[in-house]
Amino acid sequence: MIKKNTAFFTLLVVLFASSLAFGSNDEEAGHSTGGAVDTKEEINEYIHHHLKDSHDFTLFSLGESGTHIGFPLPVILVDDGLHVFMSSKFHHGTAVAESNGNYYAVHHGKIYKTDAEGHIEYDEHHHPTNATPLDLSITKNVVGMIFAGILLLFMFGSLAKSYKKGPIPTGVGRFLEPLVLYVRDEMARPNIGEKHYQKFMPYLLTAFFYIWLLNLMGMTPLGFNVTGNIAVTVCLALFTFFIVQFSGNKDYWKHIFWMPGVPVPMKIILMPIEIIGMFTKPFALLIRLFANMTAGHFVVMSLIALSITMKAAFGPAAALGMSFFLALFISIIEILVAFLQAYIFTMLSALFIGMAVEEHH
Repeated sequence: MIKKNTAFFTLLVVLFASSLAFGSNDEEAGHSTGGAVDTKEEINEYIHHHLKDSHDFTLFSLGESGTHIGFPLPVILVDDGLHVFMSSKFHHGTAVAESNGNYYAVHHGKIYKTDAEGHIEYDEHHHPTNATPLDLSITKNVVGMIFAGILLLFMFGSLAKSYKKGPIPTGVGRFLEPLVLYVRDEMARPNIGEKHYQKFMPYLLTAFFYIWLLNLMGMTPLGFNVTGNIAVTVCLALFTFFIVQFSGNKDYWKHIFWMPGVPVPMKIILMPIEIIGMFTKPFALLIRLFANMTAGHFVVMSLIALSITMKAAFGPAAALGMSFFLALFISIIEILVAFLQAYIFTMLSALFIGMAVEEHH
């Protein structure tokens, strides 16, 4: 039963996170048009571009030629009707895309409605004033979330099938079972209690493995930075928030709005503080995950950039070797952080749920 419910929660999280991430394309950065990235400004722009979402999937670029190796993704716009086309029409932000008589251009990763020449109008603060269509595109981060969801369904499907053959799992199940038991015995049971923990195991398992997989995918050369997208962490925190609120018993709500055993004047003072606390808990979840993963990727990319910025002082070979070993060291730490952030998110979610369902003593 847990495996089936976990599969359902996996699809739910993927679809909801995807819908939130659809609207987060303003965090993208434009693609490099080719050439060496060797100045401080270009390096900073390249790092920010690596951390942000994109309408196409670019694996790497070929030096001075500016040839991008990758594949386009579907662009879905709602603007006086539905417009669907591939992102290759933008030619990595250098061309204007035409769809049903409308013209669109990408500026700093965001799609604007424009004319055939691609003119962008600005205000006095140099912010674009062109109309922006509703962007429901399948971006690189959405592809990563869907891939992680499919991978989770495969993993837990294999675990469920292995239990049909006997009490001892085989294949992928041998790797998953200790982690499932770890989530159950170290997070769910101690924080939620024996009476209620099974009800919330599907969500806790989905949250733990989903975040962990996304974090590990961010360590690959594919360029995923899903948990570094605040729209995704907001989505995950909202799941915890709504589960906590809808699972809260009368004692939970009584301690928020009218604390027992407290003088009436103190109840009036503490009630707004407790109400604010309802929202600060999920806010801490989303900021912790977003900030830690973003900072980790930024540090790794910055250390790799040392091979460029330090080659004048130490020579190309020494600078490359220094940046390689520093980046390798930080990458190993990042693997630990990938697990740690999944653990912290799941542990705190279990703790908040346990506070909501705890019975009066």
